[in-house]
Amino acid sequence: MDFSSFDPLYAVSGLAVGALVGLTGVGGGSLMTPLLVLLFGVHPATAVGTDLLYAAVTKSAGTLVHGVNRTIDWRIVGRLAAGSVPAAILTLWALSGIDTKALGIAKTISTVLGYALLLTATILLFRTRLAAWLQSRRAGRTLPPRVVSLATVLFGAALGLLVTISSVGAGAIGVTVLLMLYPMLPTARIVGSDIVHAVPLTLVAGLGYWWIGSVDVAMLVSLLAGSIPGVVAGSTLSPRVPDGILRPLLASVLLLVGVKLVLA
Repeated sequence: MDFSSFDPLYAVSGLAVGALVGLTGVGGGSLMTPLLVLLFGVHPATAVGTDLLYAAVTKSAGTLVHGVNRTIDWRIVGRLAAGSVPAAILTLWALSGIDTKALGIAKTISTVLGYALLLTATILLFRTRLAAWLQSRRAGRTLPPRVVSLATVLFGAALGLLVTISSVGAGAIGVTVLLMLYPMLPTARIVGSDIVHAVPLTLVAGLGYWWIGSVDVAMLVSLLAGSIPGVVAGSTLSPRVPDGILRPLLASVLLLVGVKLVLA
């Protein structure tokens, strides 16, 4: 793998995606993987594998920030990881026994990615109504602690499967489900816990793809070179950009891309 083959186009793409992540909080997998597949023609397995390691690095920075701000609930992180990491390992084991470069596998990954994008876009479009419903639940009855714990582990397993196949799901989908399971926790702690959990999940899954041979390291370096300053810039500008305009626009793009991947 040639680390010297820096590609400015990938760096610019990383910059754009990083800026959008900083502005909207939507995970890079929802944006980077379909961009690599549709715009650059990267094989879906390579796009997913490279993006998983890309996410592990970028979310590590977010982990440090949330750690300093003490917005991490380690109970939630542990429960999610108890389901997601084994699920990711089992999924990788299954993928290692087949040819990930085969046309059928590429189609399967693209289809799963498309549906994951459609789900993410739907959550973004209806986030306001969902937030209002969750707020009304705060004064109501909550699930028994054992049920919440088991549900979190099971959701972690589902998330591990989805993220390992598509690299999408650890952001908008993860936060939304956790808000339903833990309505009494502050949103900042939910978001922080979700970001921290994504680090071991994406790292394990990304290293698994590397082992399989579906990671482009040179592309990864180029993407990170642009995305890190992009995230910083987007996070700085975020308070000045109307959320009511940006999120529907982003959701519409994800819907179009999701439909294209499903029907391709």
